[in-house]
Amino acid sequence: MSDLNVPSTPWRAEVIQDFARSELFQRTFQEGMDLVEETAGYLDGAGRQASKLLSRNAALAYAAESMRLTTRLMQVASWLLVQRAVREGDMPPGAACEDRYRLAGEEVCRASGEADGLPGELMTLLDRSERLYERVRHLDRRMYVEGDSEEAPHPVLSQQDRLKTAFGT
Repeated sequence: MSDLNVPSTPWRAEVIQDFARSELFQRTFQEGMDLVEETAGYLDGAGRQASKLLSRNAALAYAAESMRLTTRLMQVASWLLVQRAVREGDMPPGAACEDRYRLAGEEVCRASGEADGLPGELMTLLDRSERLYERVRHLDRRMYVEGDSEEAPHPVLSQQDRLKTAFGT
């Protein structure tokens, strides 16, 4: 394991920990887990029935898009569970920087396929999962990629840290 993937400055670990404790994380986590559950219910129930009524080409597109949907949601869920582990103290913030815990599957998750003839509910789930994946991708980049430099964070964050220290919050 390379040391390049582990935060080398205390502010990086604080950013990761602060996010894990934030309301934004809690809302994103809840949305992600709810979407995983909703998607599983659809694919096992109404989606399975709807796919049987599709033309051969549409059925192939359905299979491909449902796999992409599942992959996208599993990537998001995995990333969110790592952040929860940081929040609960089960994982140090630095460990969350390891490549194996980062959001992956970008080539598959960000691609889009044929949508003609697919059930509306599947299309809605695809759209919602894309938007969630993009938000989590943005968070992942901000927390783990853009912060790779040795420099301190934005000056406003530095000032906020000083205020926290001064007032003991």
